[in-house]
Amino acid sequence: MTTPPRKPASPLTEVLIAVIVPSIILMQLSGPEDLGPVNALLLALAFPLGWGARDLWLQRRLNPFAVLGLVSIGLTGGIGLLELDAFWLAVKEAAIPGLIGLAVIGSTWTRYPLIRTVLYHPRLIDVERVQAQLLLRGAQAEFEARLQRATWMLGATFFFSATMNFILARWIVVSPAGSTAFNEELGRLTLMSYPMIAIPATLMMLLVLYYIGRAIHQLTGLKLSECLQTAQ
Repeated sequence: MTTPPRKPASPLTEVLIAVIVPSIILMQLSGPEDLGPVNALLLALAFPLGWGARDLWLQRRLNPFAVLGLVSIGLTGGIGLLELDAFWLAVKEAAIPGLIGLAVIGSTWTRYPLIRTVLYHPRLIDVERVQAQLLLRGAQAEFEARLQRATWMLGATFFFSATMNFILARWIVVSPAGSTAFNEELGRLTLMSYPMIAIPATLMMLLVLYYIGRAIHQLTGLKLSECLQTAQ
């Protein structure tokens, strides 16, 4: 008898455990009269680290983006515990999305372009139906050229996030690593990065999806709503 697949956690739960709770711990419990900066940082890191390990255990597969998230958490903790200059925190904040952007662009010269994993994927779009219509109309080459442009656009969203991460980190985190003020600033950085960076980046990614949908409509006559897997 097979075990039924576990229902994934809601986005609200993900944000609560991985973002809000750690941020509150850093901002409220870093004082010497509470946990202190080191213990507060360790406790805050335990929430996203434990949640990521739990998700990895239940899903039974290695997600490269989850690995990058865990690396990011580990680097943040290392910078705080080793009391490195706050500049390196800004570098780390920019490095993760920057590396993803380079991977997206670089994948265009491989057999597995990441645009097909992130947006033009069978779980999101009925790829077989689209490809059949492209073959019927002889528009495969033009569609591949459009996907190439979409790849550069997708890479640009990660480069945007990298730039904004660096600027925001340099603006907010100015205290010495390992101090109470550093932890409080790190908590504010985590909270502010979502509305100021994640939301615009998500909107940019939706624009890339719209661009792909427009290309599908122009080259196949199919509307994006007809090709989305949720429409079936």
